[in-house]
Amino acid sequence: MMGAKASTVAAGVAGALFVGYCVYFDRKRRSDPNFKKRLQERRRKQKSSQEKTGLTRLPDLKDSEAVQKFFLEEIQLGEELLAQGDSEKGVDHLTMSTIPTGDCEKGVDHLTNAIAVCGQPQQLLQVLQQTLPPPVFQILLTKLPTISQRIVSAQSLAEDDIE
Repeated sequence: MMGAKASTVAAGVAGALFVGYCVYFDRKRRSDPNFKKRLQERRRKQKSSQEKTGLTRLPDLKDSEAVQKFFLEEIQLGEELLAQGDSEKGVDHLTMSTIPTGDCEKGVDHLTNAIAVCGQPQQLLQVLQQTLPPPVFQILLTKLPTISQRIVSAQSLAEDDIE
């Protein structure tokens, strides 16, 4: 009985010391004058790099509702932009050697974003392969590795902000 009580007290003291340790170092880190500057600079750099490349901001991948909303918006935007590009120029002008510009390129970017957050990307790719012209689908496939790199970097930046 006494041993259980002593171990409970020891565990409570150890827990309190650990929490105190965390609070102390978090306060020390946050009061560092360079901390806020580094955090602001990191966020500014991330925002400017997204603006330069014109990339869409990815949702929080842990929030299924936000991911679903993002997925539907990206599919809709991609389809609309591809339809605008097709109606202006016609799909016949596309060959494997030419890369669509303007609305078609933006449409492919949006579809790539949708594939990246899709729960079943293989099925979506099969549907897109059947519905998109072959040159546009090839461009979509070439952009897939870049979006996966972007997702990994976005997750690591989000984890860095928690520091």
